[in-house]
Amino acid sequence: MTPTTTPIIELRGLSKQFNPPNGVIAVKDVNFSIMQGEIFSLLGPNGAGKTTTIGMISGLLTPTAGDVIVGGHSITREPMAVRKLIGVVPQELALYPTLSARQNLAFFGKMYGLGGRELKRRVSEVLDFAELTDRADDPIEQYSGGMKRRVNIGIGLLHRPQILFLDEPTVAIDPQSRRNILDAVKALNAEGITVLYTTHYMEEAQELSHRVGIIDHGQIIALGTQDELTRTVGEQDTLALKVPNATPELVDTLGKLPGVSACVSVDGEDGELHVLADEGRRALPDAIRLINEAGLSLQAVEVREPTLEAVFLHLTGRGLRD
Repeated sequence: MTPTTTPIIELRGLSKQFNPPNGVIAVKDVNFSIMQGEIFSLLGPNGAGKTTTIGMISGLLTPTAGDVIVGGHSITREPMAVRKLIGVVPQELALYPTLSARQNLAFFGKMYGLGGRELKRRVSEVLDFAELTDRADDPIEQYSGGMKRRVNIGIGLLHRPQILFLDEPTVAIDPQSRRNILDAVKALNAEGITVLYTTHYMEEAQELSHRVGIIDHGQIIALGTQDELTRTVGEQDTLALKVPNATPELVDTLGKLPGVSACVSVDGEDGELHVLADEGRRALPDAIRLINEAGLSLQAVEVREPTLEAVFLHLTGRGLRD
């Protein structure tokens, strides 16, 4: 769906501090709008404030300061009006394992105020959408992780919301299930549903989003389309180097090469290093030399053009999964 230019969600100075006045500030003075019909991704590492932000927008958490306007309604003054407009798919699965998918959906549908034929119709529609009709009466405990995630999403769709919040919906599932969920998000958006999607997977944000907000330490540090964001790093490339057992000293040395603005370790187990360089191919020979001098092995190398991960690295000096 092509988004309109009309905001359906507006965050105004949104902040959250747990256990004030000395507790952790999880979100600090966040301001942005989401347009009607948009897929908006909130991208950031674990602990950046994504779940707390969704919690406040959906009314599950009370802001310490600021407000959110959803469909013209204030979440602080009109929470029930907001809840009628939104569907929330939390990161943690909210399912009863000994009940079937059909029974779970019926239970949560009743909590939305659905009943009778309408409830049965909506449960059947959601099962069909989730491609689980043939397993609808099996206990949830017999489902794979990806199937459970699809039921979780189905719960958020039962009352036909205008807006869907998806908080890290592909965590800890297999690639095929991830593919199914990403395709489902696109299909829902094509039907006119506005989507707020949180993730720490750069690839998902790049594939799905009309616009992306990058969040770190509870603050929005960049916002725009993918093209707008990648332009902030100019023509810099990312050298993806697979160096098992890479040391912090090597990371530091690579980050000081001429034309290199940063180097981070993004995967400790596999030893993948990301080097942000003005000209990746020109920096590569020196990088190989330093790796050899350190007595380590370079197992794979890839030169990538600017991505959202490069933007995050450029802005923070850290990788998205740090």
